[in-house]
Amino acid sequence: MRCADNNSPVLTPGTGIPQPLTPAPSRRTGRRVTVAVYASDPILRVGVVHQLRQRPEIELVPDADADAAQVSLVTVDSVDDETAALLYRLRHNPDTRTGLVVGTFESGDALQRAIECGVSAVLRRAEADQDRLLRLVLAIANGEGVLPGDLLAKLLDHMGSLQRSALDPRSVSLSTLTSREADMLRLVSEGLDTAEIARKTSYSERTVKNVLHEVITRLQLRNRTHAVGYALRNGLI
Repeated sequence: MRCADNNSPVLTPGTGIPQPLTPAPSRRTGRRVTVAVYASDPILRVGVVHQLRQRPEIELVPDADADAAQVSLVTVDSVDDETAALLYRLRHNPDTRTGLVVGTFESGDALQRAIECGVSAVLRRAEADQDRLLRLVLAIANGEGVLPGDLLAKLLDHMGSLQRSALDPRSVSLSTLTSREADMLRLVSEGLDTAEIARKTSYSERTVKNVLHEVITRLQLRNRTHAVGYALRNGLI
């Protein structure tokens, strides 16, 4: 699963990217695990914070210290572009490891995307009671990976499918561009700018920028022109 070249309680002003909420305690060798909570809306955030602040093992950090937290816990309905942008940013923060509490993964691609964006542990929101949240946070702080068995099977099936596709000489899967990524790169190759691509695809300009940035970063390319050339050379568009 690849994190686009790009990223939840209250959205970060002007970006639409979720921002951490304040909050509280874990006991790891006598020390509490510091946790920053992010959520896609205030209600989700308050629910997670309420569960964790009751535990003496956890210390919920204020927003100003979120980047220094040992664990970043992101709670969302699904992994969309804004969530991916946040996860991508957190992946490059050496001080934190990231866990994801998610409503649903709409596809194997979405699950792969989260893992590629640095998520080390996943919990379904429907199962996120206080004890499971605590176990998730402590596992993340201890450097462990957590993935429900059925999601692991789904991920393995998806990766196997990608591998089989890559071995097929007629396949165009390479570093697997999603259909949306391929469509946007195709429009870039036709000379359209961000605003024109947004109108053509009915996405916001911010989403267009995030998607293209994700591709460029993921494939370690220099810019949009380089990305278009790469995609054309490898038969992706």
